[in-house]
Amino acid sequence: MAVTRRELLRRGGIFAGGLWLPDTLRGILHKTGSGKVATLKAASLARFVDPLPVPGIARPVGLRPSPADPRVNLPYYRMAIRQIEANVHRDVPPTRFWGFGRSFPGPTFETRKDRGLLVEWANELPATHFLPIDHSIHGAEAGQPEVRTVIHVHGAKASPQSDGYPEEWYEPGKSAVCHYPNHQDAAMLWYHDHTLGINRLNVFAGLAGVFFVRDSVEDGLQLPRGKYEIPLVICDRAFTRDGQLAYPVSGNPQSPWVNEFAGDAVLVNGKIFPYLEVEPRKYRLRVLNAANSRFFDFTLANDQTFHQIGTDLGLLAAPVALNNVLLAPGERADLVVDFSGLAGKQIALQDEDEELMQFRVRSSKVKDTSRLPSALRPVIRLAESQAVQSRMLTLSDVYAPNSDIPTAMLLNRTRWHMPVTEKPVLNSVEIWNLINVDEETHPIHLHLVRFQILDRRRFDVLTFNDQGALHYGGPAEPPGPGEAGWKDTVKAKPGMVTRIIARFEGFTGRYVWHCHVLEHEDNEMMRPFEVVDGA
Repeated sequence: MAVTRRELLRRGGIFAGGLWLPDTLRGILHKTGSGKVATLKAASLARFVDPLPVPGIARPVGLRPSPADPRVNLPYYRMAIRQIEANVHRDVPPTRFWGFGRSFPGPTFETRKDRGLLVEWANELPATHFLPIDHSIHGAEAGQPEVRTVIHVHGAKASPQSDGYPEEWYEPGKSAVCHYPNHQDAAMLWYHDHTLGINRLNVFAGLAGVFFVRDSVEDGLQLPRGKYEIPLVICDRAFTRDGQLAYPVSGNPQSPWVNEFAGDAVLVNGKIFPYLEVEPRKYRLRVLNAANSRFFDFTLANDQTFHQIGTDLGLLAAPVALNNVLLAPGERADLVVDFSGLAGKQIALQDEDEELMQFRVRSSKVKDTSRLPSALRPVIRLAESQAVQSRMLTLSDVYAPNSDIPTAMLLNRTRWHMPVTEKPVLNSVEIWNLINVDEETHPIHLHLVRFQILDRRRFDVLTFNDQGALHYGGPAEPPGPGEAGWKDTVKAKPGMVTRIIARFEGFTGRYVWHCHVLEHEDNEMMRPFEVVDGA
């Protein structure tokens, strides 16, 4: 039976020379900038020998005046971006990463709704990149410094000056101070590099961390908290046999970019096959897909149901009982798992049938005072009648003549440097129709705003490509129950029109929207949009 591209991504294939290669060939054909290397086989490592690390909490180093009101002092953080070493497994030599502070993932920010803070993102990296740069990609030309950073807090409602615009990068020895007012509901955000042309490399190197916003509504629900709330930053990587990161190239030295990446080693909070000792009670798992390209379909090995209580930008209206959660890169899920009744057992978190980590349930009796409420937070639906604009936006590949190898990926058939075409008016509501004529799912992320998914509907791709006309092939499909809350990233499925609705509020200025498969984003699948004042 033929193996699909989706299955290869899940199992750890790479795209090289136009062919999808299974994991068994990677040790022969996987390359880095220094040539062919044999890669570490994660499946050969001992399982569940390392405890799960939980990132430490970021601490402010002082107070500074707010840019919005100099009379108000805000907590000020200095987050150094450094080259570090970390152990991904007991039996693997230390790995070079780029991290925040001294860790990968970086320290976790904890803040509250309407309590602003300032972060100085300080580039203290070396001057030379250790991953292969494709200088043919726009924004990564040979004349640019090899090492550049700019940080985006994914899901934050921040001004354009603090959003991490991809062209506003800075070199080693320089920094940027960003203001996050946090005028938004409780949610799990995350921060990561967003540098034009090399974002995929910088994130792959380790530049990611978690950012929690809390509020009184969340406090009042008595959900599991403290040591019973665990962030899980999940991503895939490939390693050389001596434990160093291995990122593939195409084999064409003039254009080493590959259009997707999947590694056979899955890291949870920076460890391969970790374990977590838990008590027989409820836990809240805050799950982030921080992979470059890979989709994860999470299940528990004992087929236990878990309850999803939130999505990207906050709580759902009510818990949803599920046996699996599919997350695309950039998406988050807020899950409650009840380990009561499982004392003494060991349960694996899986991506379908692939084990990622293990929960070891202690035998001791505990008193669990947390709750799983039947109602969480009202999610007020945006009415389609409120929309003043409905935009038709295509997602597509670009191919070289007589080739089936994509050379770039485009939004609305428009490249990054071309004039801005999407200019929503401040405080207006718009519907964006994401028309996917490609053969794969693209996770589309909008900066600044939160949105709701209206529906998805199949259409005739050939007719659309030939005539520009939308001929639908079936009824509209509503979002799944786990997608029915506020989102900032949506899976735009192939051969479907995915409709989202958003209010563009908070700030005027220039932001971006893009595919969160980082290889796509780096090679043109990102566009600016500009929120304009309609007064």
